[in-house]
Amino acid sequence: MFETIQYNGSKEENYELLIKQLDSLLEGETDLTANLANASSLLNQFLDQVNWVGFYLMKNSELILGPFQGLPACVRIPDGKGVCGTATAEKQTMLVDDVHQFPGHIACDAQSQSEIVVPIIMGEQVFGVLDIDSPIKSRFDDTDQKYLEEFVETLKKHI
Repeated sequence: MFETIQYNGSKEENYELLIKQLDSLLEGETDLTANLANASSLLNQFLDQVNWVGFYLMKNSELILGPFQGLPACVRIPDGKGVCGTATAEKQTMLVDDVHQFPGHIACDAQSQSEIVVPIIMGEQVFGVLDIDSPIKSRFDDTDQKYLEEFVETLKKHI
């Protein structure tokens, strides 16, 4: 059984504990939907000041909505469009302090002000993205990026 815990360490220590929790939570489970659902739930429970945490999966050159926590979201995002599509096209994390300043931003939730998108790359192919939105401008920083990229690397072992 999983219980909510209080994260009392430094930001870095808390992320390291989160990544260990993810690895333990997903150990032995092979179902993709279950693992992505639990990963999004774990992140949503861990992160403060976020309004959407979830995954989009690449299918036929577009991102399709996957498991998430938050309000209903855009179902399809073309490769190269918006923050998520840009992350897949460039195969790199996009950390956006103000989504309204991002060219071509796709507004699924009008409350979102900042966003971080980490691509999930398997071999040479983009598998999907981890997408996190916040109603606060400049919510995410380099520490978030580093550890969310590590989170995705750990998650990939369970995909």
